[in-house]
Amino acid sequence: MIISNTEQVPGRTISKFFGVVSGSTVRTKHIGRDLMASFKNIFGGELKGYTELLKESREDALERMMEEARSLGANAVVNVRFSTSSVAQGAAELFAYGTAVQVD
Repeated sequence: MIISNTEQVPGRTISKFFGVVSGSTVRTKHIGRDLMASFKNIFGGELKGYTELLKESREDALERMMEEARSLGANAVVNVRFSTSSVAQGAAELFAYGTAVQVD
């Protein structure tokens, strides 16, 4: 599966268009991560627990988007974007979307 944040795949021709596909995941914070983040706010530095959480969330959302594209018969998703939103206190959604296509 080819994933691209551009409208075209360089060197390939789009032969079929399947429409918008998406994948999402909703994650909540872990109390231990919140405690560590509070200490980091005092002393500064990377919030590694949150960095890891967001990386896992992006991977899950992308995989779900690719599953939908595969089910339609696509072999690529172009114009891929990410979005986030808060769905409840302490919980956030990470949403991936793009256009499923078949490239030659």
